[in-house]
Amino acid sequence: MAENPVRFGIIGCAEIARKVARAIDLAPNSILYAIASRSIEKAKNFAATNGLTENVKIYGSYDQVLDDPCVDAVYMPLPTSLHVHWAVLAACKKKHLLLEKPTALDVAELDQILEACESNGVQFMDGSMWLHHPRTAKMKDLLSNYSGQLNFIHSQSTSLATPEFLESNIRVKPDLDALGALGDLAWYCIEAILWAKDYQLPTIVTALPDVTRNLAGVILSCTASLHWDQPDTTVATIHCSFLSHSSMDLAICASKGSLHVKDFIIPYQEHSASFDFTLGSKFVDLHIGWSVKPEEVCVTSQLPQEALMVQELARLVEGIRKSKFRPDSKWPEISRKTQLVMDAVKKSIDLGCKPVNL
Repeated sequence: MAENPVRFGIIGCAEIARKVARAIDLAPNSILYAIASRSIEKAKNFAATNGLTENVKIYGSYDQVLDDPCVDAVYMPLPTSLHVHWAVLAACKKKHLLLEKPTALDVAELDQILEACESNGVQFMDGSMWLHHPRTAKMKDLLSNYSGQLNFIHSQSTSLATPEFLESNIRVKPDLDALGALGDLAWYCIEAILWAKDYQLPTIVTALPDVTRNLAGVILSCTASLHWDQPDTTVATIHCSFLSHSSMDLAICASKGSLHVKDFIIPYQEHSASFDFTLGSKFVDLHIGWSVKPEEVCVTSQLPQEALMVQELARLVEGIRKSKFRPDSKWPEISRKTQLVMDAVKKSIDLGCKPVNL
């Protein structure tokens, strides 16, 4: 444990908060200092269910965490519709911000959050855990140094929702998480494709006419294509759905090689993750086989990816707090570009699947 760990407050006792509370405990440079719910009873129940120590302060309102001078950073797993209000307020209270994805309902709302963070000198990061896994850095190294020009990328995230989920979960409620599967699942897909393209925005975004909505108009399933024409032509597709069996695929085809990972968002195992990488494969004579089999590349991690995410945010907070560093612009830029593309997919859907230029 660091001598002066970054003290986190959690605003909202959503299910994902259990995972992040554990991550804060596992990260060597952070501690969970406070949790808050809209009722003290719910906050107490969260603390008891998750075995939190008596040292963790329990609050019955979000404002109490933001007003606590001992809280350095807040993790915010609230419904997307509440993000802009509470995230801006947190930044104005000088709290560094770990914001659950999707970051906002649209880029205009996200810009309000990022402006508040920048003007108050606080670090912003969204809750995309997979970006912090060492496997992700290894994949980027192989893609950048060996694969050649990226030609085609496909990413999908699907999860078969229960009838209860489709009836009552906040992610299918237009007043809470109006983006539905597009915000909850496609965020990862879009982010992964931008990651592969070194965060170069696509030229054209087009939704495919396979959109499924619930009776309230919330997207349950959709597919879209992304196109780049400069400096190198690349085509990508994303698919997200609450109506299909669980999948988290990322496939990248380049001029010299290919990469495929089947669990890019949440690894099959917590401390070891792998992916397939192939270079220079050809068909053998008579096309009865391949000349090269994919190489399985395995990457170990001492900490779970969510703890590595917390550790990185705490490291940045410590640099700001002790050395007067400026907040790292990398993380808000990644979030904003992901939001821009997500907005374009939604706009294309709303226009009847017409192309949208970026």
